[in-house]
Amino acid sequence: MPYREVLILAMTKMRAGICAAGFTRESDPVTGLRWVRPVRDFGPLLQGDMTDADGRLVECGDVIGLNMIKPRPDPPHVEDWVVDFVRHRPRLLRRLEGEKRAHLFSRYLDPTPEDVLVHHTRSLCLVQPAQLWARFSLDAYSGTYQARMGFTLPRDANHPHATGRRGVSVTDIRWRALGRSWLGEKGGHLAMDQDALCERLAVDEAYLSLGLSRNWQGAYWPLVVGVHTVPDYEFRS
Repeated sequence: MPYREVLILAMTKMRAGICAAGFTRESDPVTGLRWVRPVRDFGPLLQGDMTDADGRLVECGDVIGLNMIKPRPDPPHVEDWVVDFVRHRPRLLRRLEGEKRAHLFSRYLDPTPEDVLVHHTRSLCLVQPAQLWARFSLDAYSGTYQARMGFTLPRDANHPHATGRRGVSVTDIRWRALGRSWLGEKGGHLAMDQDALCERLAVDEAYLSLGLSRNWQGAYWPLVVGVHTVPDYEFRS
C-alpha cells in the first residue's frame, strides 16, 4: 500500500501530539472500507506531519494523499501504518461534502462495534448512536478544559463508560475548539442532549468515530475521535 487516498475521519489531540485515522478505498470484509491510522516510524505523530504544503492542518472530511510505507499493527491498534511524512507531505485532494457525505456515513456504519468497545480485537469504528449527549467544561482559573460525550449503541456494543454519567473523552480537535468557543473566556459548564445539540448545530444526523487509547493503567479506554454530522456543522477556529 504505497501512495493511497485516505478519507480522514479522526483528527485528535493527544498528550504527546496528535492522532489521525480514516478510510482508504480498499475494501474490508467487516467495515466495508479499510481503516488506517498513519503513524511515524519513530516518535508520536505531530501536528506538522498532518499539515499540507500550504500550511493547512488536515481536517475530518478531507480526502488526502499519503505515502503508506508498511503496516505496523500493535494490537488492538491493528490499523497502524507507517507513513513517509518527510519526502511526501499530505496532499489535499478533495472534501467529502453534500450527498456523498450523507451516503458514506449511512453506508459504512460498523456492523460489529463491539469488536472495538468490548472485545478489543481492533481499535476504530464508525457508529450512529441511538442516543447521545455532549458536555463541555472549562475552569477559567486553572484552565482545565474537558469535552465529553455519552452515547448508547444498538445490541451488545455498549461500553459502561460511554453509557455512564461522565461519558468518555472527546479528542476531536475541531469539536474541542467548538466547545471552547461556546463556553467563552469565562468558562463554566454546558450540557446538551441530542435534540438540543442537533438544533444548535442545525444538523439532522450525528455519527461518531470511536477509538481505543493506547494502553494506560492496564486498560484500553474508549474515546470519541471524530464527531461527524449531516450536513457538516459550521465552525472554523
